[in-house]
Amino acid sequence: MHNLTLKKKNDGNALDEVNAHRFLELLGETLTVLALREELRRTGAIAANDRPKLVPLTHYLLFRYKVDWHFLVNTKGDNSAELAEAQRLLDAVSTAFAESDRQAAAARLAEAPFKAAQEEVETAVNDVRAQEESKKKKTEDLQRKSTEGGIVAQNKAKAELAQHLAEDPLPLQKAKITLEAALKKAEKARAPFEAATKIAEDALEQTRRRLAEAEAYLAEVKSKPGSPHGTFWWMDRELQERKAYLPTSKGGVSKKA
Repeated sequence: MHNLTLKKKNDGNALDEVNAHRFLELLGETLTVLALREELRRTGAIAANDRPKLVPLTHYLLFRYKVDWHFLVNTKGDNSAELAEAQRLLDAVSTAFAESDRQAAAARLAEAPFKAAQEEVETAVNDVRAQEESKKKKTEDLQRKSTEGGIVAQNKAKAELAQHLAEDPLPLQKAKITLEAALKKAEKARAPFEAATKIAEDALEQTRRRLAEAEAYLAEVKSKPGSPHGTFWWMDRELQERKAYLPTSKGGVSKKA
């Protein structure tokens, strides 16, 4: 803009109307004479019947970003407090993510023995089913033999059937004992796994809340005139990158996005 300020050069902060139009052309925001005046009147930069003698940069910013001039002139130039608060919230997000990662790792450690115990239960259940199926087939076979052939053969089959039905075969007994032990082991491993999972879920929810709080604050301060947008832009970008590590159900975004 200073290149268009014919008199003050680097010390200038305003342009005459002609050079103001040239300035807008350089920005790719060309306006007609009437349109520029209307924008300046709408923001209160000039009165309803006035023509602009000079167009200060602040007047351009008023209509460009649709800012109320009352708000602009009453805005404090020191953003240190807002920057400090934004940094505090960003640090809180980082801390929350670190704690969430720690609790997620603890949940995975607690899951390993529970998962192994569950697999043992599944194996034991399958073994019991196989042994019960074997017992069933033998029962049917002895029942058939007890009604076929000679009397001696039938009586022998009946005796074997009675003994067979009186108690489970040794392989089935062992399979049931193994299943009972596996169930107890799985139940013992369940409590620490569920507790660790609950803690991890709570830590993740806390991370989501911290992230949402920081996002809301940055959105608020970025909407104010005079905010150091460059600094806040980098903070906002860091938050968006963090969101890729949250589940979409918790407000996260796809890493492919």
